[in-house]
Parts: sequence; structure tokens; C-alpha cells
Amino acid sequence: MIILALLAAATWIYLLAAHGRFWSAGPSLAPGHPNACPPVDIVIPARDEAAGVGACLRSLLAQDYRGPMRITLVDDGSTDGTGAIARAFDDARLTVLDGRPRPEGWSGKLWAVAQGVEAGDAPLVLLCDADIVHEPQHVATLVAQAERLQLDLVSEMVALNCDSAAERALVPAFVFFFQLLYPFARVNDPASRVAAAAGGTVLVRRPALAAIGGIAAVRGALIDDVALAGAIKRRGPIWLGHSQLARSIRPYPHPGDIWRMVARTAYVQLRFSPVLLAGTILGLALVWLAPPALALFGDGATRWIALATWAGSAASYLPTLRRFGQSPAWALALPLIAAFYMAATIGSAIDHHRGRGVVWKRRAYQGAGA
Repeated sequence: MIILALLAAATWIYLLAAHGRFWSAGPSLAPGHPNACPPVDIVIPARDEAAGVGACLRSLLAQDYRGPMRITLVDDGSTDGTGAIARAFDDARLTVLDGRPRPEGWSGKLWAVAQGVEAGDAPLVLLCDADIVHEPQHVATLVAQAERLQLDLVSEMVALNCDSAAERALVPAFVFFFQLLYPFARVNDPASRVAAAAGGTVLVRRPALAAIGGIAAVRGALIDDVALAGAIKRRGPIWLGHSQLARSIRPYPHPGDIWRMVARTAYVQLRFSPVLLAGTILGLALVWLAPPALALFGDGATRWIALATWAGSAASYLPTLRRFGQSPAWALALPLIAAFYMAATIGSAIDHHRGRGVVWKRRAYQGAGA
């Protein structure tokens, strides 16, 4: 048992000391304006987004950006009136397109994005989800960051809802685990191969997008934001941080809603590999479950090592809890929360091997090609 405790402790020493400061609350952008304000094309893929698309468009049309700005919303076969809500806005800066039939090999979202990108010619393209509300300075701040650091891609993890009991328990951990997978410091380091973006807001230079072959380069990706960031970073610098100026209005009122969000792409992340799944579950059990189990049920040196490891893992969660305004007591529940995400990952694999594949917005994707 002491070997297990020492192995868990060594893993956490590495994570805390050398894994890109994944536990930190930053970085984030303060509001700012660029020196130059080049034209920006804003592309919104929308499928059944009636609940949030109006607020999203109002916030974008109210942007305090001194350069030309054009918004293209691509209605991707919505059945809830999304397109009609968007067309009700009487603003020459907004164009609403009916999405064309999806070709073989494309994800629905990326095919909609490609059509929106194709409709414009601005040197900067901002890809936005239809459930994001933006503060007036947001577009200017993103452009200023791209200008200041000469970046090919700037992305932000928008603030997520944290109102329901399920959201308070599980949403901060979603962001925390994302940072563990893709430490932002490594994403932002040109010398590191780690690349990621957060799909709610992704600003990309059109020449950089053209250089990788356009959206078609990642056309089948279901974790599309990370795939796009990886392709762009192979050619130029990117940046990822937390947003103070944009928030998601998509609610996750029940644990099942968050389970489905995780299960949708968890096995995709593992490349549909049972071997990677087994290794991941063993690794997660070592990191999250072994320290509290050994602290509670071990004895002697095993218990003290495990207790110190559990304390370190709990402390690593505190900056994320502060960002979400949640009680530090949630840090003690992190092993149980991790067990939920482990179970959702296993559920994702079970769904795949039962032939259910990935289902999102009434579309099903099968096989590793997804």
C-alpha cells in the first residue's frame, strides 16, 4: 500500500511543480483596444439555438469596436425558429444564411463554420457559439491581444453557468480538468507542442486559416476547437485564457445534462481506443481516488503520505473555485467529482461499442473517422 501512496504522491509533486501551472486561475485579458482596427468577420454556426441566439446577437451588435465588423449566422437546419429570430434583427451588419446539406466526412458544426468563413473576406475571423453573451469591449480586446503578441489565434474559456446544484458541483471541475489536459501556460508557449482552444470564442487570422487548408483541414473533428488550435499552432503562435468579457448562457440544470456533455466527446478524446481508456481510468484512479482511500483506510506512513497528497490535490482546485465564486469546501469533494467524470468517460466508451456513436443536436457520428 505504501508503494501506491508514494506513486500517487510522486505524480502530484510533478503535476503541482512541473505541469504548466495548470491549477492557476489565469491568464485572462483585461479590456483593451487595438491600435489598428482591421475588419472582422464574426461567424456563428447555429442549430436549434432559439433560447440564446437573440441575446448573443444583441451583444455582438452592441460591440464597441472601431473597425468594420460583419456577422454571419449560418442556420444549420434548425427546427426551433433560430433562423427567424436572427432574421428579425434589422441590421445591415448581420447576414443569416441557410446552411447547405452537409457533405460526407464533415461534422455539422464545422460545415456551418466553413460556409460562414467562405461568405466573408476580412483578415480576422471570430468564431462564436450561439449561446455566448459578449461585453461591449470583447471583440476589441481579442483583436488587441492578437495585435500585441502577433498571434495567429486567440481563444478564451468563457464564464460558464454555475447556478444550479449540478453546475456548482460539476462545472468548475470541468474547467479544472480541461486545464489539466491542456495547461494554458503550455498552450501559450510557442516551444510547447500542447495546443487547445475553447470553442465559445476563437479569433483567427484568415491567412493562417488559409495556410492550413481552411476549416476543411479539421472537417471531421468533433473536438473541433482543439483540432483547429493544433493545426494553427504548427504554423504560428496561439493564446488561450479565461474570459472576463464573455459568458455562456447555456444551462446545465441536472447532472445528466453534464454527463451527456462529457460523454459526447470523452471517447473521441481517447481515439476510440480501449487500451487508452483502460490506461486513463487507472491513471485517474491513482491521481484522484487512491489518496483519499489510503488516507481514510490506510495506517502509519501510508496514511500520512496519502493525506498530504490529498491535501495537495484539494489545494490545487482552490483557484478554480475562487474563479467561480464557490465554497472552498468543494475541494474536499473533488475525488467524488472526478469519479463522476470517470464514469461518464466509461459511459462514452460503452455507447460507442454498443453502436450508439456520438449524438449531438439530432445528429449521429459513427466510427473513428468522427
